[in-house]
Amino acid sequence: MSHGTVRVRFAPAPTGMMHLGNIRTALMNALYAKRHNGTFVLRIEDTDADRNYDPKAIQISEDLQWLGLHYQEGPIIGGPHAPYFQSERTKLYQEKLIELDDSGKIYRCFCTEQELERKRERQRALKLPPRYDRTCLHKSQEEIKTLLAKNTPFVWRLNIDQSRIVTIHDLAGKSFTYAMRPSIDQSYIVTIHDLARKSVTFDMQHFSDFPLTRQDGSFTFLFANCVDDIDMEITHVFRGEEHLSNTACQAALYEAFGKPLPVFWHMPLLCNPDGKKLSKRDFGFSLRDLREAGFLPQAILNYLAIIGGSYQNEIMDFGELVKSVNLDDLHATGKITYDVDKFQWVNRKWIEKLSPEALFDVCLPYLAPLLHERQHPLPQPVRTQLISALQVIKPELNTLDKCAGLLDYLFFAPTDVKTKALTCMNESELKAAAPALAPHLDLFEKPDTITDALKKIAADAKVPLKHIYWFIRLAITGRNTGASMHELIAIVGVDEAKKRVQQLVAKLDSI
Repeated sequence: MSHGTVRVRFAPAPTGMMHLGNIRTALMNALYAKRHNGTFVLRIEDTDADRNYDPKAIQISEDLQWLGLHYQEGPIIGGPHAPYFQSERTKLYQEKLIELDDSGKIYRCFCTEQELERKRERQRALKLPPRYDRTCLHKSQEEIKTLLAKNTPFVWRLNIDQSRIVTIHDLAGKSFTYAMRPSIDQSYIVTIHDLARKSVTFDMQHFSDFPLTRQDGSFTFLFANCVDDIDMEITHVFRGEEHLSNTACQAALYEAFGKPLPVFWHMPLLCNPDGKKLSKRDFGFSLRDLREAGFLPQAILNYLAIIGGSYQNEIMDFGELVKSVNLDDLHATGKITYDVDKFQWVNRKWIEKLSPEALFDVCLPYLAPLLHERQHPLPQPVRTQLISALQVIKPELNTLDKCAGLLDYLFFAPTDVKTKALTCMNESELKAAAPALAPHLDLFEKPDTITDALKKIAADAKVPLKHIYWFIRLAITGRNTGASMHELIAIVGVDEAKKRVQQLVAKLDSI
């Protein structure tokens, strides 16, 4: 493996929907590969067949495509290291297991899970770290043959070499030591390199000879993951903070194969405002939630790239993020806070960038329930009306799903307007505004001059102008805020505007 050519990988398990943590990992890999003219690999870790939600990784590929994260090797498009599904790579894992067996670096462990748990309980009672005691490492060949003849189930464990020292290099060319030499207390040290933490040291007395297989013959995550990274020549591994402890085991596997370690970045966890790891209970955790709420793909990538950092210009497309997000100069932190308000602000900024036609296109799915009785494609007048109306509410959209609620008045006259009016204005204010406005509804036919006309009406009737405005908006939209008078009338049409105001005036007669 050469560290001269950057090769990164995104290796999700297809056991559920894509979530924010997945997206951020994929994004950082894609940004790093692009910044260094490297290769972004998609690999699917699908060995848990019972939990496979997306067996062929079709949804994962579509999600990455929608987000604009394009991999250069992986499912569908193929590549020189195919196949890219772990379930199809069993032959390679078997070959690599035999390689370790031939070199005497692994051994069979016949201990049952019940026996292992009893040993762990005893160790915990003695306040010792619970780890495998290497019982089976010392079995004779005769004992092993006898157990095999009885078809006794077993797993393969790595016999960690405690006598070697391996030196590797980080991105800046600095060296550090990966040491597995016994110390006075018979423990040994493993040091890896992490982009943010620089040298990370593990006291290996807290780690045991870990299993590479399960009793059914399948391969563990640690083993398959390491074999794949070596085979695919992965130079940099970006993954969550929660994987930091098992990196020591992976380092031991790399040493057993005689391969140089990749450079790591254990990415800080995304946490909610309470400091707890983000979960499906938190808004926007899954990509499906974000898409349904109306977050744009550009905004999702933008927010996840800048979260936890400081940037003079925070609104950036992928190309700008490649230049601005410097993963070669990171600072270690265990977690960063997911801020929904900031996320929505970023999304609103991206919505603001959309052209009128583009805004219409992305909002149309959310408007579809209002349009279900209309013909498709939409008649041009309806399309033009919606495009104009969306421009009016554009400043209010921090997520696209709000457009239907803000524009429902285009399709249906507001219901129970009188009750809504009384929540904004008291009876005396309503009774004063209605008669002042009722004789002058013809002014709706001249929307460009309506503002001046309404000012005169308010002054003559000694009614606050804002009450006149509220009355008209409530009658037309059911809300007391929104578009300017001339925009509102232009959107719904003069006749419909007059009709709705007249209806509210009539309803007020019963107050």
